[in-house]
Amino acid sequence: MSAASQSAPLKLAPWRTPVVLIAVGCAIAMIAFGPRSALGQFLTPMSFGQGWGRETFSFAIAIQNLLWGATQPFAGAVADRFGPVRVLSAGAILYSLGLAWMASATSIVTLDLSAGVLIGFGLAGCSFPMVVGALGKLVPPEWRAVAFGAGTAAGSFGQFLFSPLAHALIETFSWQTALLVFAGLILLVLPLSLALATPPAVAVPGAPKPQSGKQALSEAFGHRSYVLLVLGFFTCGFQLAFVTVHLPAYLVDRGLSADIGAWTIAAIGLFNILGSLGSGWLSGRMPKRYLLSIIYFARALSIVLFIVFPATTTTTLIFGAVTGLLWLSTVPPTSGLVALMFGTRWLTMLFGFAFFSHQVGGFLGVWLGGLAFEATGSYNLVWWLSVFFGVASAIINLPIVEKPVARPLGAAA
Repeated sequence: MSAASQSAPLKLAPWRTPVVLIAVGCAIAMIAFGPRSALGQFLTPMSFGQGWGRETFSFAIAIQNLLWGATQPFAGAVADRFGPVRVLSAGAILYSLGLAWMASATSIVTLDLSAGVLIGFGLAGCSFPMVVGALGKLVPPEWRAVAFGAGTAAGSFGQFLFSPLAHALIETFSWQTALLVFAGLILLVLPLSLALATPPAVAVPGAPKPQSGKQALSEAFGHRSYVLLVLGFFTCGFQLAFVTVHLPAYLVDRGLSADIGAWTIAAIGLFNILGSLGSGWLSGRMPKRYLLSIIYFARALSIVLFIVFPATTTTTLIFGAVTGLLWLSTVPPTSGLVALMFGTRWLTMLFGFAFFSHQVGGFLGVWLGGLAFEATGSYNLVWWLSVFFGVASAIINLPIVEKPVARPLGAAA
């Protein structure tokens, strides 16, 4: 039996229609991703206020990216086995505590523990990979591509909302107040998560024994196409994390105002709504590997044009719009390929391992950005690394085979 074989559809309460489930998942993704995507707005005021160099803040966010990625597969495994509600709730509480503690951080250690460790663990429990996994199980297969695209787009809408909100709160009140407001908003995930509860698995007499998590991992990492997919996803994290954290400061260095940085990050979030929805739609209508290759190559090209041309308000906003179209548009085809190859039983965990590669890239993108600036006074080295990785990932995704993994007859999907 192949991975395409699925168990019987879940029996849900009548009100839990695909539209309602997707809407709730989108709300969670928006709330959870918004504050994290706006953290670049805090780099300058926190560093200036505490007398830190940019590498200090960068390292804390790099820790966050790495721990988020490292714990995502384990959070996914727990959600796959016991349901997503408790994982989403625990993640939201840790995330909120991390933001609140970050507001009072006065030393490098407390910054690393709050912005790095607590928020990193919290994001693993309540960010969009968890939402993608939950929706993959709850909605019918014909809704899956739309759900993946919508959930990713909602995270981007959070970026569109929270980046200018962070800037406004910092300017009107203080960066500490902005972080406390965000900490309160994250707790809205707790009641929303209840709608994404999955029914407990019930053993069916005579049915094949379900695949264990260990078996799923062995199967996935022994599959060449999955390994290529995981390697290619590294680039996405490297580029996204670097741009999110360092672009506002880079623009100020180039003579633009802090407002332009905030609105460029917001523009990325706004246009990624279109990019993610479009990517979800295209994922069901063209080979996903080709779509991923096009996205990565287009990112590399857009970065080259951005750093070669003079930095103006117009060119920066155009870069934000183009980058937004390509921003998280990798998620629908990536998660869709995982579901296609291995089914949805361990979808959250297996997508979590792909996301770990993404976050290793994010760790290096943020950290190297800070190191490069402190060493050379410029971000050019990391911009060109982003171009190189984009071209490499465009090539890496091309050999992926888009079909369910072969399994022995009688093996459970």
